[in-house]
Amino acid sequence: MDTIKQTTKMEPLSPSVKKQKKKFNVADLIIHLILIFLTVCTIFPFYNVLLMSFSNSVAISKQVVYLIPTTFDISAYSYIFNEPRFLKAFLVTLFVTVVGTSINLFATLTGAYVLSKNGFPGRKIVMSGIIFTMFFNGGLIPFYLTMKNLGLINNLFVMVLPVAINTFYMIICISFFRTLPAGLEESAKIDGANDIQVLYKIILPISMPMVATITLFYAVDRWNEWWHGVLFMTDINLLPLQALLRELLTNYQQVLSSISTNIIVQNTGLHPEMLKMAVLVVSVLPIVCLYPFMQKYFAKGVMIGSIKG
Repeated sequence: MDTIKQTTKMEPLSPSVKKQKKKFNVADLIIHLILIFLTVCTIFPFYNVLLMSFSNSVAISKQVVYLIPTTFDISAYSYIFNEPRFLKAFLVTLFVTVVGTSINLFATLTGAYVLSKNGFPGRKIVMSGIIFTMFFNGGLIPFYLTMKNLGLINNLFVMVLPVAINTFYMIICISFFRTLPAGLEESAKIDGANDIQVLYKIILPISMPMVATITLFYAVDRWNEWWHGVLFMTDINLLPLQALLRELLTNYQQVLSSISTNIIVQNTGLHPEMLKMAVLVVSVLPIVCLYPFMQKYFAKGVMIGSIKG
């Protein structure tokens, strides 16, 4: 019995398909070029700051460190990290960021969930009172006296409790919770769940993109906290990192104002611009490192509502 061999040949592409593949899309090219240009404009300042922080006084004086790194000098970082209070200030800021963000999320999410319910008695009055705080406050002196009467002077919680809720972030959460289908809560309550279980087991898991966004906002706010530390901390060992960096930079500039800049640079090898850029890097780097862990929730947020079951 003869074996029948069948060969399959790829059919040639039709002229229309060939024409479509060879077609040059000018609009896409322009869009990509614009996006690349905007990306470069966004990244370049950070790149410039990083280069200058690792440069030396000679290179900065000649302004040759903006595009291509020519030197590598860690004098500015040594000046910052050798500060005896640096580790304590870092731990203070870490405590304020972790504990403060946790309190922020608990107060904001629970409050927003309650205020998103139309059946909550006195909801309009409470919302009016919350929105009122966005436009008016009691002033600095009453605020200081209140914190003093509460025993929060030289207490780390003075950088956490007064800012436990950001009104704008709470309004964002309220608006998001109102977009969720009411059937989710109704079905959960039919199965015997109470309001707390509904919030933490049903609502928050499907609201992770919003929760991640608010978490990042609060974490950045708490990490950059310095005003309350300067205002309420008389013990220099309790200053947050941002306040310490500000103090280092201010003290160095005061020294420069009393002595010739050239003399200071020759004796220490530390140019003022080096210290400024190093302070920026130390301030921003931890938050930049946090973003990749939150990015998946932002990407998921883009897909919400795109697929319906």
